[in-house]
Amino acid sequence: MSSTRCAVIGVGYLGKFHAQKYAALPNAELIAVVDTNPQQAAAVAADCNCRAITDYADLLGRVEAVSIAVPTTLHFEIAQEFLNHGTHVLLEKPITTTVSQAAELNRIAREKGVILQIGHLERFNAALMDLADRRMAPLFIESHRLAPFKPRATDVNVVLDLMIHDIDIILDMVRSPVKSLAASGAQVLSQAIDIANARIEFENGCVANVTSSRVSMRTERKMRIFQQNAYISVDFQNRGLAVHRVGEREMFPGIPEITSEESFFEESDALRSEIIAFLDAIQNGAPVIVTGEDGQRALETAIRITDLVLRDKQILR
Repeated sequence: MSSTRCAVIGVGYLGKFHAQKYAALPNAELIAVVDTNPQQAAAVAADCNCRAITDYADLLGRVEAVSIAVPTTLHFEIAQEFLNHGTHVLLEKPITTTVSQAAELNRIAREKGVILQIGHLERFNAALMDLADRRMAPLFIESHRLAPFKPRATDVNVVLDLMIHDIDIILDMVRSPVKSLAASGAQVLSQAIDIANARIEFENGCVANVTSSRVSMRTERKMRIFQQNAYISVDFQNRGLAVHRVGEREMFPGIPEITSEESFFEESDALRSEIIAFLDAIQNGAPVIVTGEDGQRALETAIRITDLVLRDKQILR
């Protein structure tokens, strides 16, 4: 089995897991990990049996693929360097801080003929992936993504931190241009938006009501999808999928029966699946599950929602 020479740029909380996955895969050769904190780089490198580097420029042109898991403000600077050197990039979400930056990364990737995959990890949730073979034509979608407050995640607001997962999933599922947006939100514990709700109307008539909070007392990640003759519930947290449909028989005269099927999936490693898909696209030409264009569309919608919340609120970006 051929292997791809890889590195991970930024090995803090999330990046160290990227490094561990690469180190364990037979078709990846983890060359190095990079972090501006030399102690952190050394610790992860020792765990993954690779080199520790503090300057990503030392790897330009020397590896075939990288995961980039640095703060969002650094995504564009670092990703463009590797793309310009012909390196495949798995870039954590959100893709960049501005839409113009995202468009430029996509342009470079096309020009260089390299893969740019965005780390919208929820796309690799087993419950959601089971829907891939089902006919989806949503009329109304409701999603809730709630989490307790975590100080480490406050470099972006809740729309760009949490809601963007559901925005990406919904845009991919509906596959219709956004017609209009309405949004509201509030600053609670941080200097940015901590809770937000958005109503997204699509040109094909579908409506999505999306709520995200990082100041809740419980964790919840659920999406409910309503379409002709069916109601589908996805529980991302517990990897559960429930599908309720109108049956062929009648429950009462004139009242159709409702058939239900409920599935729960074994605990899986979504990050490992994401990296396997990235390597499969590099080595075998498999379709990229979450493209740079997907990341750009999700970012554009998230920024529009953020701007709507900020319009009438004295909240810092």
